[in-house]
Amino acid sequence: QVRLTESGGGSVQAGGSLRLSCVPSDSVSNGMGWFRQAPGKEREGVAGFTMFGTTHYADSVKGRFFISQDYSTNTLTLKMNSLKPEDTAVYYCAKGSWVTQGLNANQYNSWGQGTQVTVSS
Repeated sequence: QVRLTESGGGSVQAGGSLRLSCVPSDSVSNGMGWFRQAPGKEREGVAGFTMFGTTHYADSVKGRFFISQDYSTNTLTLKMNSLKPEDTAVYYCAKGSWVTQGLNANQYNSWGQGTQVTVSS
């Protein structure tokens, strides 16, 4: 199983920005994405690359969050702008071998340990 190491979480005021990074133990690739889970809520897809390279974003983050791959540094990145208090959650990086729906958690089989993002008003 692939090991995924996330970094970049923290606390920020509303309107601010954060950048999350995820380094896999093998290679960054298509079929990788970001999920989040807020207290008392189910895990939800935030942004993801399908196995075909198509990007999917949750409606709640479209235009504010951007997912990217950097093969030179072997890193999956989530750039989060215009953060809102409702973005507060633990963010997880995930990877799957057959991802056709970028926000479907059931299609991912490797998960990181999560990184906390807290947005204050």
